[in-house]
Amino acid sequence: MKPLKIGMVCPYGWDTPGGVQIHIKELAEFLISLGHQVSVFAPVSDEGANTEPWLVSAGRPVSIPYNGAVARVLFGPVASSRVRQWISNGDFDLLHLHEPAIPSLSLLACWAADGPMVGTFHASSAKQKAIYAIGPILEPVLEKLTARIAVSEMARQTLKDHFETEAVVIPNGIATSKYVDETQRPEWKGNPTLGFIGRFDEPRKGLEVLLAALPAVAKIFPELRVLVAGPGDESSVVKKIEPSLRSKITFLGRLSDEEKAQFFQSIDIYVAPNTGGESFGIILTEAMASQTAIMASDIPAFSQLLNAGEFGALFANENSADLANQLILLLNDTERREALRRAGFEQSRKYDWATVAEQILDVYEMVLVGNDKVSLGSENRVWNRIRSND
Repeated sequence: MKPLKIGMVCPYGWDTPGGVQIHIKELAEFLISLGHQVSVFAPVSDEGANTEPWLVSAGRPVSIPYNGAVARVLFGPVASSRVRQWISNGDFDLLHLHEPAIPSLSLLACWAADGPMVGTFHASSAKQKAIYAIGPILEPVLEKLTARIAVSEMARQTLKDHFETEAVVIPNGIATSKYVDETQRPEWKGNPTLGFIGRFDEPRKGLEVLLAALPAVAKIFPELRVLVAGPGDESSVVKKIEPSLRSKITFLGRLSDEEKAQFFQSIDIYVAPNTGGESFGIILTEAMASQTAIMASDIPAFSQLLNAGEFGALFANENSADLANQLILLLNDTERREALRRAGFEQSRKYDWATVAEQILDVYEMVLVGNDKVSLGSENRVWNRIRSND
């Protein structure tokens, strides 16, 4: 394939860690390494901290509740004008729009542009009345997409339920080479050590489920250590921890890529107690690539990714007692942990960008057949439809 000029749109605040942002960043870097030109358009809170030359700021995001969390997005006339200017200046062969069904930049780009467009859908959620209410507005927009990708069967089903349309499933990718570093951090090690990564003050990430399981685990393993990484208000969480356990828990804050690799090498089990709202579980694939044993809630996305326990152990969702029991069993079973580590590592290879990006490039090649370059839309049918409903 000849080198392409690709315009990629991120709907969420670039400065806020999240699976979608990581996916876009690593996909952009991989495509650039293959010789393609990529421009990523995203909301950016701190423009001075931007170190990626291919990132274009659309302005500061605002926070809205979405899918059980708080999404930092950007919408409105000013953002729409900036999207149009970026498209006009970009001379792109195609646009790759992530989450084009939520009110943010990808939706604005889909409204504004004509020509080859690929949409990737990441979210998994039950049918929502709000989606149905604006469905008549979104449907003609999504029909403009030349191709649709879902990162999992859960995301594909969500798209089908909401808009009665289909997508090809291509999973999230990971840079497996980042996790081959076997360096451990002695100051993080316990006997044993559990690990958690996520926005820990967000209830659906499930840290409270893990904390409630710790007293029972600590009775069997008095030298237990728990590492908690990610953004959040540490002080509000510490208040909920049993005083006798506080010394066993270390909050690490946000981790660099190097620190994340060392984190996985320093723990015995990675615990993913998420209670819902996940469509994939990219952090699990990173743990698998690090040859780290996994204990995850049996929510559909995790159960599917781990093949019902083949690549990582599962416990009953939101059941702290079951989590404690399963952790004790796994910590006492070195042979099973090793088997899970090996199986997970082998499975992680299918998520390497060398494999995943090839599938995405196949989609790009398909949408470019018989299509011209991206251009601005010749009319504003959707905006007119919105105004008529005001």
